Amino acid sequence: MDRTAKIFVAGHRGMVGSAIVRTLLAQGHEPQRIVTRAHAELDLTDQRAVNDFFASEIPTQVYLAAAKVGGILANNTYPAEFIYQNLMMQANVIHAAHVHGVQKLLFLGSSCIYPKLADQPMAEDALLSGKLEPTNEPYAVAKIAGIKLCESYNRQYGRDYRSVMPTNLYGPGDNYHPENSHVIPALLRRFHEARVASAPEVTIWGTGTPRREFLYVDDMASASVFVMNLAADEYLAQVQPQLSHINVGYGSDVTITELAATVARVVGYQGRITFDSSKPDGAPRKLMDSARLTGMGWVTKVTLDEGLARAHQDMLATKGNA
Repeated sequence: MDRTAKIFVAGHRGMVGSAIVRTLLAQGHEPQRIVTRAHAELDLTDQRAVNDFFASEIPTQVYLAAAKVGGILANNTYPAEFIYQNLMMQANVIHAAHVHGVQKLLFLGSSCIYPKLADQPMAEDALLSGKLEPTNEPYAVAKIAGIKLCESYNRQYGRDYRSVMPTNLYGPGDNYHPENSHVIPALLRRFHEARVASAPEVTIWGTGTPRREFLYVDDMASASVFVMNLAADEYLAQVQPQLSHINVGYGSDVTITELAATVARVVGYQGRITFDSSKPDGAPRKLMDSARLTGMGWVTKVTLDEGLARAHQDMLATKGNA
């Protein structure tokens, strides 16, 4: 690991990007060598602006954590924005990195790249083996394109552009918007507000039967830095030129019913929990096969209960609630 490398973390204000910055600093990287830009300073969908940034800064490593993300409702409501913005950011950053001689780049994808009915747990070779979940297909297509961009620059130009596919993430820096957030921040907010209001009941979308895997974001960040710094021969021993992505998961999953009960306990809500089966469930199960990564020595550190408690405290600080 070169702790003096000049590293560009794209999306450093997001949940994953900020965790990557925390991890790099904790591992001894020099703060002045970690390059960041807020959206107001650099619009990653602007090709010329991205090219000018790389020409000026010339980083030696890039973590591409910038993305437009959201839950089922947001993906259903804004499919054009989800596919367009993610495609543009990925294409601009990856191409500019190549043009300006960046040899090492890590692209962060999503478990939604896998088919809706993929065998469980989902191994890396499930990619492109079936139909995607319709509610987030545009986002998934963009993320698949990001993987293939990295593979294409590797094959044609000999770059070392790697991809990691995280399971569902949560933790500090999450989006707690009442409509556009993912399941854990949405549940944390709803149960917290229900407890404050002494509401007798909280209703959750769907049947409660789908199973989901959740990984604390700082564990994801540690996995990202781990994969970025694998020796080339060790990395190449685990991947193929056109199947180069690596899954990052917690290792086990829970039903949405179990998750809701755990969030309610963490938050201190004691009312009823009901489910609205008229609302979509999404994929029936999404569990990652992370054997490729764990076989190289990486392990998770934060349990779901511990992570939810930390996320709840982060939500309170973010919302200014007590």
